[in-house]
Amino acid sequence: MTSSPSIVDTRTTIRTFLDRENPTTPCVVIDLDTVAARLEDFHREFLGFRICYAVKANPARSVVKTIVNGGGQFDVASVAEIDLCLAEGADPRSISFGNPIKKGKDIAYAYSKGVREFVTDSIEDIETIAAYAPGSEVSVRMLVAAPDSGTPFGRKFGVSKRVAAELLLHAADCGLEPMGVSFHVGSQQMETSAYIAGIKDARWVFDTLAKDGYELTRLNLGGGFAVTYDRPAPPISTYAKVIHRALAENFPNGVAELLLEPGRAIAGESGILRTEVVLVARRPDGRRWVYLDVGRYNGMAETENEYIAYKLEVVGGARTQDSSVVIAGPTCDGDDVLYQKTPYKLPLDLKAGDRIDIINTGAYTSSYSSVAFNGIEPLRTICISGDTVVEEN
Repeated sequence: MTSSPSIVDTRTTIRTFLDRENPTTPCVVIDLDTVAARLEDFHREFLGFRICYAVKANPARSVVKTIVNGGGQFDVASVAEIDLCLAEGADPRSISFGNPIKKGKDIAYAYSKGVREFVTDSIEDIETIAAYAPGSEVSVRMLVAAPDSGTPFGRKFGVSKRVAAELLLHAADCGLEPMGVSFHVGSQQMETSAYIAGIKDARWVFDTLAKDGYELTRLNLGGGFAVTYDRPAPPISTYAKVIHRALAENFPNGVAELLLEPGRAIAGESGILRTEVVLVARRPDGRRWVYLDVGRYNGMAETENEYIAYKLEVVGGARTQDSSVVIAGPTCDGDDVLYQKTPYKLPLDLKAGDRIDIINTGAYTSSYSSVAFNGIEPLRTICISGDTVVEEN
């Protein structure tokens, strides 16, 4: 069984809607049928895994509802995301509170709503969980040696495998249920072998805890599954082959509970962001600058350090010869520049009022949008199914 729609279908659906409705720019249009199809891909390729959608990627209510309807579960980072998932019909036991940085009152609130699964990476957080969510299940997040990803995490989260084992034992001493480990190979991880090191480290932690009489049952491989921007990303099936092979080699008897936390790979290909050219100007250095009505503060945060190079397509078909440009956003902030180093070319006759589609922008656009910086409203999201608007905000 193959999933549908394809990327081509998605773009056709969204562009038909954009051309017909001509909404005010900037806006991102999300095709919910594509969200459902990508979730189905994960269920098919990772049969038996809990597929916990990372809500931070795109928290539109209709996206969350699509995940619920498709049998998905959730990775959340805040009480607001917990409330969102519950409001759209999620079972509280389908929610993993995956943020290792959380206030005691937020842990207590999650617990009061029926959430029993927490991820941690410090003694202090474990003791806070024990105080505010007694008897809950905990997994410890490991820091793994993975290749650089498109948007690397740095060292903010995770501990070594040895510390992970120590923390799980401490959790047990605090009256919590030590369930297993989690790791994350970095967002937009193009190297499919990146998951192997984390699986090997997990094996070591499982064996170490077994010596102390604790049988771990949960392994969370996180997210990181890439989508195509400036270069083709591996298909989900390729990631699956590598992961299944590594699991078979390191856990020949299987793992009782396996989790994934895809966000970008479920929502990313579902969206097109349509933007308008505000100004085209030659600067003193002779370079041609194109200013859009969307920038780093109202939807394009992932262009920081030019980590993510989105594909841009001018609306309206063939134009004159392309030439090199710098691409910037609309605000008065000097850092609101999208691409200075990454080579981009746009038509020589491009002018104010022309529109550009930014492809595969369903994830980490509206969710990163700021609250009216410079008085510019956060990026508007329109969710559609077929030719019907399901949600607009």
